[in-house]
Amino acid sequence: MSTPPYADELNLCLCHTCGLACDMTDEPHECERCGAPLHRRKTNSLTRTWAYMLAALVFYIPANLLPVMNTQMVGNGADSTIMSGVLEFWEAGAWDIALIIFIASIAVPGIKFVAITLLLVTVQRDSEWARKERSTLYRFVEVIGYWSMLDVIVVALVASLVKFQALADIEPRPGILFFGLVVVFTMLSAMSFDPRMIWDKERGNPHNEEVTDEVTSH
Repeated sequence: MSTPPYADELNLCLCHTCGLACDMTDEPHECERCGAPLHRRKTNSLTRTWAYMLAALVFYIPANLLPVMNTQMVGNGADSTIMSGVLEFWEAGAWDIALIIFIASIAVPGIKFVAITLLLVTVQRDSEWARKERSTLYRFVEVIGYWSMLDVIVVALVASLVKFQALADIEPRPGILFFGLVVVFTMLSAMSFDPRMIWDKERGNPHNEEVTDEVTSH
């Protein structure tokens, strides 16, 4: 059974916006269907992925140390960080909400940091280890990325629902802004990574940041 041809052997390039396989015979600069710029490879993929991930890691520190919301009950106010909020929900018996916030706010960003770092280091080392599993890991990181916004949504919903004026009031605090930036930058980091680099060495093309014109099928 013959091996299916690679995209570059067919002179095709996948549009990153609409997914159309574009014919690159005449070197078009835009997708014929949606007009988006065409790139045979994601430009400076490693550099941009590292930059976005490190920025997210920097914002992750104040996101966990600073309060994300302030709760006032009958005149008494208290600031809550992400972890203290998890503990408060757990002690109040709302273990399901506590678990959701912990997974979305603590576990998911941590998993993404570890997974993206693993992908970057193995690609830079031209590793042949577990290529298929690493490709699956990248798709997993893409899927879970959007769920990190659950904590922001929870704060917004609670703040809008618990507005009893004189009795209770909830206001967001700076920590939620930093957490939102963590989510955005981790998503940008995942979007900047080009998973085709995982398979470069198998084709006899060890990764090189300057080589951005190779195209292989996923």
